[in-house]
Amino acid sequence: MHSTTEVRTETTGSALLITIDRPKARNAVNAAVARGLSAALDQLEADPCLRAGVLTGADGTFSAGMDLKAALAGESPEIPGRGFGGLTQARTTKPLIAAVEGWAMGGGFELALACDLIVAAGDARFGLPEVSRGLIAAGGGVIRLPKRIPYHLAMELLVTGEPVTGERAGRLGIANRVVPSGETVAAALQLAERIARNAPLALAAVKELVRAADGAPEEEAFAVQAGQMARLAASADVTEGMTAFTERRSPVWQGR
Repeated sequence: MHSTTEVRTETTGSALLITIDRPKARNAVNAAVARGLSAALDQLEADPCLRAGVLTGADGTFSAGMDLKAALAGESPEIPGRGFGGLTQARTTKPLIAAVEGWAMGGGFELALACDLIVAAGDARFGLPEVSRGLIAAGGGVIRLPKRIPYHLAMELLVTGEPVTGERAGRLGIANRVVPSGETVAAALQLAERIARNAPLALAAVKELVRAADGAPEEEAFAVQAGQMARLAASADVTEGMTAFTERRSPVWQGR
């Protein structure tokens, strides 16, 4: 286990469990949390034994978003090049899963949207209330939410600022899994272990291609895909994957 005052990391199998640990502040994001999350992403990326990350918050709350008191005192919750919380604009190669209990408000919701999958407790609350404070959800909420769910539903959340439950988030397609309260981390770690069965180079290629294809003409997207496929075809892992299939055994990935 690695810990700072505000962010804890723990290796669980082939996953890195990342916990925002400011429960008295409802895990609001200040400068220290942003630095801690950025360092946790570096840890995830640097360790070849880690295949996925799980992001959660301590004591039954995911995150209340930006720490307004810290912001008024002049602290920035952003990391240059990585965005809000050191995460919302970070380019990671390994899948990230948000395990959301309690509140995921404002920037907390945006941290979840920056992840690749979301597991939500049925009684969790997702909301983007920035318009009620004279702001907009500038940590990716306005940009990402309309790409994840239908326009009119995204606009409802963005212009009313009203939260939705984890149950409704699941129906809308925001959450991949909806589970009972207290079970999100376990469910997210199960997803992480399922992901870890697959080739790490292929997982990274999926993430890169999804990013590259977002809004790009099909011709450009297919050109990027051709480059990814050429790299994968030349890898030891693709040979291992095919050999393991013919030999009816589980593959042993090397990540090269």
